[in-house]
Amino acid sequence: MLFALLSLAAIPAALYATRLSNVNVPQAVGGEAVAGTLLGLIAVLLARSARRRAERTLSRPGEATARWGKWLGLLGLCLGLTAALSLAFFGVLLWSE
Repeated sequence: MLFALLSLAAIPAALYATRLSNVNVPQAVGGEAVAGTLLGLIAVLLARSARRRAERTLSRPGEATARWGKWLGLLGLCLGLTAALSLAFFGVLLWSE
C-alpha cells in the first residue's frame, strides 16, 4: 500500500516541482510519468503477492489492505501512463511546429 500511495503522491510532487525556478513543466511531467508508472506497477505486483499469501491462511489477515493496495496501485499506474501519453502528445505538437 505504501508504493501505491507513493505513486499517487508523484502527481502533487510534480506540480510542486513546476513551482521551482530551474524545472520546467515537461521535465516535471516526465519525472511524474516514470515515477508514477513504476511505483504503481510495483504496488500492483506486491499486492498480488500479498493477496496470494493471505489466501493460504485461515484468518486471511491483510486481505483488505492488499485489495486497497492493488486498486490504488492501478490508479497510480493509469495516472502515470496518462501523464506519459500527454507528454508524448506535447512532444508531437512541438515537433510539428
